Amino acid sequence: MKRWLAAAVLGLSLVGVAHAAIDTYEFANDGERERFRELTKELRCPKCQNQDIADSNAPIAADLRKEIFRMLGEGKDNQQIIDFMVDRYGEFVRYNPALSSKTALLWFGPAGLLLGGFVVIAVIVRRRRVQRTAAPDTLSVEERQRLDQLLDKTKHD
Repeated sequence: MKRWLAAAVLGLSLVGVAHAAIDTYEFANDGERERFRELTKELRCPKCQNQDIADSNAPIAADLRKEIFRMLGEGKDNQQIIDFMVDRYGEFVRYNPALSSKTALLWFGPAGLLLGGFVVIAVIVRRRRVQRTAAPDTLSVEERQRLDQLLDKTKHD
């Protein structure tokens, strides 16, 4: 009985794998195949958001791979294909978006935050140095007398 149950669980778990399709495309030459590979690695899957369309199993990624293959067959160059995808899905579809006023924050934001962090650290360090030099390290006469009294009091107790 345990064997039948184990076989049923194994069979049901493999059902999802059996439906996975592998795209097979026939290219005219190796250059076209390499262009296809580059384009599918450069473009992001709109559904998965963190996978390129070459690695995504989403239906929309499969459709985009077919569309790229079709456009390559029509003789379109890489920039025309990328422009088509950007027009259709927005700049988000590119892993390396073009530098424009809309994407400047993406390109320069991390460097700005890092620079801002260094400025904050420098200000904090400078303030602490100024506080150390401004504050006297020695006790005044009154403070010494008070300290001596406290120390004498603890010795006699």
